[in-house]
Amino acid sequence: MRNYWLAAVVLTACCGSAAWAGDWGLKEGTPDIKTAGPLAFGPDGVLLLADPKGAAVFAIDTGDTKGDAAKAEYKLEGVTDKVAGLLKVPASEVKINDLAVNPDTGRVFLSVAKGAGPNATPAIVKIDEAGKLSEVKLDKVAFSKVALPNAPEDKTTGGQRPRNLRDDSVTDLAYANGRVLVTGLSANAAPSTIREIQFPFNEADSGANVEIFHAAHGGVESPAIKTFVPFNIDGKPTLLAGFTCTPLVKFDLDDLKKGEKTRGTTVAELGNRNQPLDMIAYRKDGKDYLLLTNSARGVMKISTENIAKNPGITEPVKGGGTAGQKYETVESLKGVVQLDKLDDNRAVILVASDGGATSLQTISLP
Repeated sequence: MRNYWLAAVVLTACCGSAAWAGDWGLKEGTPDIKTAGPLAFGPDGVLLLADPKGAAVFAIDTGDTKGDAAKAEYKLEGVTDKVAGLLKVPASEVKINDLAVNPDTGRVFLSVAKGAGPNATPAIVKIDEAGKLSEVKLDKVAFSKVALPNAPEDKTTGGQRPRNLRDDSVTDLAYANGRVLVTGLSANAAPSTIREIQFPFNEADSGANVEIFHAAHGGVESPAIKTFVPFNIDGKPTLLAGFTCTPLVKFDLDDLKKGEKTRGTTVAELGNRNQPLDMIAYRKDGKDYLLLTNSARGVMKISTENIAKNPGITEPVKGGGTAGQKYETVESLKGVVQLDKLDDNRAVILVASDGGATSLQTISLP
């Protein structure tokens, strides 16, 4: 996901001069990565990689520290085909799971499942400002790892609608103010979990269990957070989280206690039968917005105006209706499945067409 500094609005990483891998507790070896899931950048070109199947988070030294994000511009067609060619597999056996932009260089990194079904293997692909693809080395690389305790058991259940909850042990992550924020499911009775892990990594604890009032369903639930951004509201570090079907919920990070349950404040209901895919926060014309891409409801530009005073939705919102924070659908952005900020004024988006083709583009933030 993203880098954020605890400042006026958005939390971003405070990075000084380039460091060597040992400064971040990284040691050379071959990480035992089972799946390449959500991505985020920490300081000095360190890529944070979530491994849902392995219930772990890795920090990997990419060596990508020199470049100029201001000069980066992307317009690359057939991304899936190009990734498949690089990895020497059919395009049908490539799944791009996430996209992250290195804020120091502007280069794009993709997490990929290479191969078919349970035999798929993880890969990380870098795309430079010239549109050249290369595979990031995942053996004999400087890295560190933190395992997530109390992850769901790795098994498929559910009868007619089978599901493996381990696949959601990590759903998103971000680096903020010297911490790695990690969301996902645990094996607890209230499974939705937010963890805060110090970086360089120390041992992860069981995290805080969270629940929400799901307005479209008219009840209290503890579903997985699908995507989030760290945010600063009235000087308080906050996590703004998107859930399936589609509540937007704020959590005061200072209120979260490990092993305890906390109910977030549902600040918007954005419409049912939909899943949020990715989200960034940005400022434009002196105002702060979220840009949220969805499976069924397009890309939403959501206002954060008066979000600190939003009392929360506590009554059902029926019939696919919306409530809370105002938003507009950005009609010019169709088919966006992943996005990340490139700089204060631009973002990089991954677009999937109806025919399955993908393209990587630079856009101005709306």
